[in-house]
Amino acid sequence: MCGIVGYTGNSQAAPILLEGLSKLEYRGYDSAGVAVRNASGTFEMVKAKGRLVNLYNKTDGGKTLEGTCGIGHTRWATHGEPNETNAHPHISENWEEHVGADPNAVDTCVIGVHNGIIENYLELHEKLMRNGYNFYSQTDTEVLIKLVDYYYKKYTMDPIDAMAKTMVRVRGSFALALMFKDHPGVIYVARKDSPMIIGVDNDASYLASDVPALLKYTRNVYYIGNLEMARLSPGEAVFYNLDGDVIEKELTEIEWDAEAAEKGGYEHFMIKEIHEQPKAIRDTINSAIESGEVVLKDIKLTEDEIKNISQIYITACGSAYHVGIAAQYVIEDMTGIPVRVELASEFRYRNLPLDSRALVIVISQSGETADSLAALRKAKESGLRTLAIVNVLGSSIAREADDVFYTLAGPEISVATTKAYSAQLIACYLIGIRMASVRCTLDENRIAELLKELEGLPEKIETILNDKERIQWFASKHAADSDMFFIGRGIDYAVSMEGSLKMKEISYIHSEAYPAGELKHGTISLVVDGTLVVGVLTQNALLEKTISNLAECKTRGGYLMAITSYGNYSVEDTADFTVYIPKTDQYFTASLAVIPLQLLGYYLSVAKGLDVDKPRNLAKSVTVE
Repeated sequence: MCGIVGYTGNSQAAPILLEGLSKLEYRGYDSAGVAVRNASGTFEMVKAKGRLVNLYNKTDGGKTLEGTCGIGHTRWATHGEPNETNAHPHISENWEEHVGADPNAVDTCVIGVHNGIIENYLELHEKLMRNGYNFYSQTDTEVLIKLVDYYYKKYTMDPIDAMAKTMVRVRGSFALALMFKDHPGVIYVARKDSPMIIGVDNDASYLASDVPALLKYTRNVYYIGNLEMARLSPGEAVFYNLDGDVIEKELTEIEWDAEAAEKGGYEHFMIKEIHEQPKAIRDTINSAIESGEVVLKDIKLTEDEIKNISQIYITACGSAYHVGIAAQYVIEDMTGIPVRVELASEFRYRNLPLDSRALVIVISQSGETADSLAALRKAKESGLRTLAIVNVLGSSIAREADDVFYTLAGPEISVATTKAYSAQLIACYLIGIRMASVRCTLDENRIAELLKELEGLPEKIETILNDKERIQWFASKHAADSDMFFIGRGIDYAVSMEGSLKMKEISYIHSEAYPAGELKHGTISLVVDGTLVVGVLTQNALLEKTISNLAECKTRGGYLMAITSYGNYSVEDTADFTVYIPKTDQYFTASLAVIPLQLLGYYLSVAKGLDVDKPRNLAKSVTVE
């Protein structure tokens, strides 16, 4: 959700903070702000509503703010409307009393930024009011900053002790970065559930919500753990546990290329990332295949443990959930293991009768998704084995799961996922093949055949991308549509769900996905003259039935788009517009059929003149409930 950055070193801080925030715009935000400490010891703070360019213009790219230590923030509103007052940073003092003649100068004991949500902020607000604190904003963050100040002053604590006292008093999630008046050149940070990484490079230290904000400056990072704190000074990071004891951290080198987080000549990150899918898939496959066998290096499940699995639960949110739906069909058929897919936001609160011999697979691009992390913890508390599929090394879900499969999609900047989705599908295929091999539900020849088909997917995706102009033309004809329906059966239904989500999230067109056989149970009443119905038809055994469902829509006036494999030319007798994908094994058709739907959503958004990479009201990584 919100993005935070911090810098302390020998260079001017504000331009570095703004550069870092620009790399976090994909997380979603409605306002932004920065605070730096100048040479005289005064904090200078500037906030702006709306896009980051407004803050950039107010500070002349950061040049008007002196000082070499600072923090910055992009806010995604939870408590309080989007405006400058509610924007971060927030201070511990009463606003009117501590803003001087210089509108940017702020005299305060503590100033900070926060990513997350404080669930008991009203209770804490009342406590602080009773102790003489006044509030100028509607945010839970101001409560958090003032609570740190309260403990810092009341008990004459040092910053680490004051933050520890605060951490055990609040309920919720937070990535917190603070500067104290009494500690120049130092940034203090604390973390619970919300993402944060720390970077160091010679005489400078950095902090950020996500890797892209740091890539320009350093690839040497620390992953701060849950309920941990740190003290950042130029070139040094010291970490503490909740008891205030110093703890050791391992430095990790980020392997992502900084250029991977740039547009590279493409108009939008989304279309760039659509084109990066062949590489993401190829890299993910190559990471797990050795000498013609699937080798899952970070999955320590023994063969006996795989044979003993009686049930698989897949839990995820959004597009990752749609990956789980597709994987359900594939893994069940490959292995004979029953697979159940649960929305993480529901799994965490349901009192499911969990099978003690079950495996729980948690899928998350960022590895920080709040509901998925909570679902993982519930599974572990229930004594179940957990396996994470994530794209970010060292993320919370990756660290806490028993086993992990890292997808190699690289940084994904656009809010609408494409290449991470495709890499997650590949991970599920490979896990299924490995389990089928161990359980002897697929023979060696069949496995070799499947691996060959997998390795051919990148080239087949490139073939689809080479024909994208047809989809662009088709999309331009439907930019004025207000309703669309996506239908399919089996794996095709899972693909339809993802296509519908892409349409909603970036083109703002109402769309729904349905199993094709369910149309006649009410939904078909919504099909009128000109309604676009998109049918996915890649499963040969279900082809004729889905064609019949499309025909039912056509007789009600629906306009039909079909996505099917080469050779299924009878589809053209019913559909008004047909997109063909290369033939592949029935297990893997989702990896190809989703590409035209990604392109359809993208080109419709472009045709409508929308902000493709940063759709309204959405954030890349949902780190709060």
